[in-house]
Amino acid sequence: MSEPQVRVGVGVIIRKDGKVLMGLRGGAHATGTWCCPGGHLEHGESWEECALREVAEECGVRISSPVFGWLTNDIFENGKHYITIAMIADYISGEPQVLEPDKMTRWQWADWNNLPQPLMLPSSNALAHGFNPFDIKAAA
Repeated sequence: MSEPQVRVGVGVIIRKDGKVLMGLRGGAHATGTWCCPGGHLEHGESWEECALREVAEECGVRISSPVFGWLTNDIFENGKHYITIAMIADYISGEPQVLEPDKMTRWQWADWNNLPQPLMLPSSNALAHGFNPFDIKAAA
């Protein structure tokens, strides 16, 4: 039996007109919770590369160059343990689409101060620590 592993997740907070893009999770992990686009950091990949890849794979919108926002230490009730890196980017173009229906069921723009509930643990932890994506300057 292998030892439990700590995994690295990258979440991408996409800002548009004072709102952020949130998705409702389906699939096996954190089903029924809301989160930003994101996924696992792959070997040899930068945080920025991961953010751009995950946004393209999950929702198909174009974003600015992502910048580091914050980290959360997320230990889920099911025993999974993630370090989640939040990257911040601004929306450029495209209509959010459900491109991975086995993982996400829908996308919507939401006010950071009035996010849909329940939130996936990294988003909950970010709010609990007072993180705000609108306090961070995005790359041009």
